[in-house]
Amino acid sequence: MEVTINGERRKLPAGINVSELLERLSVDASRVVVERNREVLPRERYDATPVAEGDFLELVEIVGGG
Repeated sequence: MEVTINGERRKLPAGINVSELLERLSVDASRVVVERNREVLPRERYDATPVAEGDFLELVEIVGGG
């Protein structure tokens, strides 16, 4: 299936969820906010939210500073 991640088209295997996507991309789920089709996903829903054909995903990494 094809999805768009941060403006880039990518092919992914069917049936993966958001947690699996983050793992596949080597992204630490605790340091990222995921927006799926213009809706921010609560972290506790990553395991239960499937990635579907044509989804638009934005992954925004949280960076601390001081």
